[in-house]
Amino acid sequence: MSVETPENPAGSIAERAKAILFKPKEEWPAIERETLSSGDIFTRYAIPLAAIGPVAAFLGGQLFGFGGWGFTFRMSFMGGLSQAIISYVLSLVGLFVISFIANKLAPTFGGEGSSRNAFKLVVYSMTASWLAGIFGLIPSLSLLGVLAGLYSFYLFYVGAGTMMKVPAEKALTYTIVTVIGVIVLSICVSALTVGIARILGVGTSSFDTVSSDAATVSIPGVGKIDTSKFEQAAKDIEASTNGNSKALAPSDLQALLPAAIGSYQRIEIESMRAGPGSQAEATYESGDKSFTLKVTDAAVVGAMAGLGSAFGVESNKEDADSYERTTTKDGNLVVEKWDRSSHDGSFMTMVAKRFMIEAEGDAGSVDDLKAAVASVDQGKLVALTKGN
Repeated sequence: MSVETPENPAGSIAERAKAILFKPKEEWPAIERETLSSGDIFTRYAIPLAAIGPVAAFLGGQLFGFGGWGFTFRMSFMGGLSQAIISYVLSLVGLFVISFIANKLAPTFGGEGSSRNAFKLVVYSMTASWLAGIFGLIPSLSLLGVLAGLYSFYLFYVGAGTMMKVPAEKALTYTIVTVIGVIVLSICVSALTVGIARILGVGTSSFDTVSSDAATVSIPGVGKIDTSKFEQAAKDIEASTNGNSKALAPSDLQALLPAAIGSYQRIEIESMRAGPGSQAEATYESGDKSFTLKVTDAAVVGAMAGLGSAFGVESNKEDADSYERTTTKDGNLVVEKWDRSSHDGSFMTMVAKRFMIEAEGDAGSVDDLKAAVASVDQGKLVALTKGN
């Protein structure tokens, strides 16, 4: 067992990651006292953790493919590998740019400039986002990964006072402005990735426009984030760590998928465990209509994804033929997509800030997909955790 000292701050990456995620208010002062150089933090902590997302996305893309609306494609091995490498390298370079922004902004908000502390603040606050990258193993859980990664914003907010001496009353504004800078940087990184990837023959997606005001921040692909709810969201996560954290057995989830949903009959069923979570999936058919129904248990990491609900994430996109809506209902995230011309879409809801139930495919109407989600006994699903 290693001894914690300023030169040897934590016995392992896992110990530091666990501490910063679940006890950030206690861990930031310890980090501030450490004398480990930025180079050591970069090589020992950032390099291995930053690789989780790109590696998981690469493997998930090769195993399951990408897509939606009934269409799936798999990137070539070399194309996927090239994109993963580009993303990885640019994300590491971005750490230095973000820490530069954080350092320069600190005095503006009554804090003190310190390049070393700014780098620590950025690197360790990124822990949640990096670990959430594991959801890339299952592309359908990409939204869950984005929402879980939002906890990094809270970690930055908590550490701002300790690391950069920003007064408590200005810490939230400092965080918001820095986050906006990060979003702008992300847009630039995305543009670079697209440009380089096109040279290599790799396709990527782009970011939407970004806007903000004093209370909210709009994040591309996610919606509006109510930053005033950081504290409550953190309390929810802390409370979840005191309960059951082990994901349910895939067989338990599989047993919740019914043999039939209205006129739709189950024709195939499977389950799996991936990283910190588990998932069961079944395919249903009725005539020429077909959709899949999935139940996913994200365990404690799912509680981080619950930040989306706590922050009041909302987005809406609609045209003459289709719509996409993200809302919250009874504290749970709900995502609905539907194409009226092709009668294809998806409906997903989170349960107990831990589970995801999603129906996706070609159906008679979006109501069929909603009925499929409703067919999963949510009470029984939650009850299973008590004996787990």
